[in-house]
Amino acid sequence: MKFVVSSSTLLKQLSAINGVIASNPVVPILENFLCEIQNGSLKITASDLQTTIMTELEVDAQERGSIAVPAKILIETLKNLPEQPVTFTIDETSYNIEIHSENGHYRLSGENATDFPKVPAVEDGNTVEVPADVLAHAVSNTLFATSSDELRPAMTGVFINLNGQGSTFVATDGHRLVRYRRTDVSGGIAGKSSIIIPRKALNLLKAVLPSENTAVSMRYNASNAFFQFSGSVGSNIQMVCRLIDERYPDYENVIPQDNQNEMTINRQDFLSSLKRIAIYANKTTHQVRLKIDGSQLHISAEDLDFSNEANETLNCDHQGEDLEIGFNARFLIEMLNNIESEEVTFKFSQPNRAGLIVPSETNESEEVLMLVMPVMLSNYV
Repeated sequence: MKFVVSSSTLLKQLSAINGVIASNPVVPILENFLCEIQNGSLKITASDLQTTIMTELEVDAQERGSIAVPAKILIETLKNLPEQPVTFTIDETSYNIEIHSENGHYRLSGENATDFPKVPAVEDGNTVEVPADVLAHAVSNTLFATSSDELRPAMTGVFINLNGQGSTFVATDGHRLVRYRRTDVSGGIAGKSSIIIPRKALNLLKAVLPSENTAVSMRYNASNAFFQFSGSVGSNIQMVCRLIDERYPDYENVIPQDNQNEMTINRQDFLSSLKRIAIYANKTTHQVRLKIDGSQLHISAEDLDFSNEANETLNCDHQGEDLEIGFNARFLIEMLNNIESEEVTFKFSQPNRAGLIVPSETNESEEVLMLVMPVMLSNYV
């Protein structure tokens, strides 16, 4: 088997899917890329058994065949080659691979392609067409709030609920929650349909989604989700991931409905202030104190162990009673970083109840709601 391909084009495709390969895979064959040539097209597959990504691109090839190529060696070789055509010659009997560049010759050992795990098929599933930018936006708005606690597997992924009226993306780690709704992504599904996609799979999907407005086909059944779209340089990218088979927490009951206090403030001003004040907060709790007094917001933090303290005052638009409440600064900073609106509105009920953050301006087809649990202040204990 022999084929010729641009070194930079191949490297770009391999780098896009390389993230799925685990450093210590369960099966040694998964340290390889599966390369398959058919009808002048090179299909490259990478997998960790839970998630599989495939990319396909046109190459100069007259034959057909397959081989498993060591991923790390191949990527490192291509990284250090300038842009040029490279020729791959593969002996399918001994699994030897030879790479010829303009002034170099490299030889490495591959493995039998038949040992590579089969890609699961997604049959009898629902199909939804989602614009790439919409999907990327939904993933970006929720992914950061997923949990890393493997003892609560449902919360390590993003919950997606689809019905005839729209779609809802939810992520929570128990301390914060993000609910992102779209009215323009429904797929006309009869009844309700919900899945939980793992965090790693969505991170990989986010990395390979094209920036241009491309349609992403999303097909799913009870056990797997399948994504397909056209990537850069004419490549066709597919991803299959195993879904999290768990019951998602009843997140709607956590969202407080009676919020008498509302504060609207410039997002960037508040974010910059939080980043400065957080430097002086306790390194364990990261607690910052927000005191709303009329049309002013007082932000403060202290670390008694090192006698550090800081405070700032910002102007805000406030409706309701004066309030003092504590939050984890890291959570607030991360949430504000994931909002694009110029101004944000905070909604509070009581100092010991969750606070809500919503952007003041949103796209007419989207709704963003972020919830963060408070940190109890000493004077409320």
